[in-house]
Amino acid sequence: MTVRTRFAPSPTGPLHIGGVRTALFNYLYSRHHGGEFLLRIEDTDRERSTEAATQGIIESLDWLDLARDGQTVFQSTRTARHAEVARQLLAAGNAYYCYCTPEELNREREQARAEKRVWRYDGRWRDRDPAEAPAGVAPVIRLKSQRDGETVLDDLVQGPVRVANVELDDMIILRSDGSPMYNHSVVVDDHDMAITHVIRGDDHLTNTFRQIQVYRAMGWELPRFAHIPLIHGADGTKLSKRHGAQFALEFRDQGFLPEALCNYLLRLGWSHGDLEVLSRDEAIRLFDIVDVNRGPSRMDYAKLTNLNGIYIRQADDDRLTEDVLRRLGRRPDVALVSDAAARIRALMPALKERAKTLVELADAAAFLARAVPLPMQPKAVAVLNAEARRMLGALGAALGQTDFSAGALDVALRGFAERSGLKLGEVAQPLRAALTGSTVSPGIDATLAALGRAESLARIDAVSR
Repeated sequence: MTVRTRFAPSPTGPLHIGGVRTALFNYLYSRHHGGEFLLRIEDTDRERSTEAATQGIIESLDWLDLARDGQTVFQSTRTARHAEVARQLLAAGNAYYCYCTPEELNREREQARAEKRVWRYDGRWRDRDPAEAPAGVAPVIRLKSQRDGETVLDDLVQGPVRVANVELDDMIILRSDGSPMYNHSVVVDDHDMAITHVIRGDDHLTNTFRQIQVYRAMGWELPRFAHIPLIHGADGTKLSKRHGAQFALEFRDQGFLPEALCNYLLRLGWSHGDLEVLSRDEAIRLFDIVDVNRGPSRMDYAKLTNLNGIYIRQADDDRLTEDVLRRLGRRPDVALVSDAAARIRALMPALKERAKTLVELADAAAFLARAVPLPMQPKAVAVLNAEARRMLGALGAALGQTDFSAGALDVALRGFAERSGLKLGEVAQPLRAALTGSTVSPGIDATLAALGRAESLARIDAVSR
């Protein structure tokens, strides 16, 4: 058997972080078994589904490097097939026409709600002759659900779960206008796509028992089901914007690396010993859905940020430079100079040691992309008093005699401080303010080397006049 999993989001909004984890688990499980991972866009809600949301889902999965197999399936293109199966069930006696009007059923629901009891359709048309149908009522098609016994689901995460069949009323599978219902369409699609394992959030658990009824009525083999717990905020409540970022591309915009986000989400409900940082290959090798915890997980943004810092320090410098340049290129307060890429790349080994997000990294690198005169932070202005400016004038002349390698610059700075009767910090901090417009930067010798002789001396000269 070839393991085939699928991710089946509805394109009614951005891809939520819970959906990202579901996609990741499906991807890892299929790859662990040498199988296939498919994408199905469940876009049958035509009023709420948008092309922008669809493209956002695809962009998110591409950013996360969750490669899919085969062509993306759009559920809206398969409604004829869904209706065909509904009519097969009808012809086999496993479904029936129901002529209840929406108004009639709504009245019954309202009455049940007023009486504080659960309303279920009573199956009144289950065995009636369609010849008794009232005139002018377009019927729906309902599935003949099992009424006796119970349905047992051997869930790969939740374990055995049972529901009495009497609690499952005869659900509508085809509306009166001929359009299919969700719990019917999903089964037909999963069967036709040969899905072997359905891995999704545990909010679908109730739906699964209804969907099993369709599988059985059609005589189709059931896939294995795994219902993973939802992700909550740190306070245990449903994750919302008040907790922080919720959607995949929000995390990208806030400067998280996709591999860091995937690593964090993998560990959010799954573990393998004490391993915290796992490569994609390690995750594929070790992941098994049966090891996922049953209880809900809590999103810890601080832990994610710290993990992201680890990944930034391990990341390729050219890749980080390209990302920083893209971010700076979108900022109205930065006009990229021609040497920006070379300067940022030269200093990247030092810059990335302190950054925990790509936004922080871009902020730290911004001074390298600017032209003189630099914008000055208040602390930098305070450092650059009259005495410091005079000192920088003399320092500029001394530095002009070096070859501007990091080693030579270090020697030159120490020698200048000693001759001037100053501590190295008393020289370095005003110099840092002149070079960067702030009081924080990587090592001053590395910063000078990255800027180069001409730019460094021009910045020193600009503040020492």
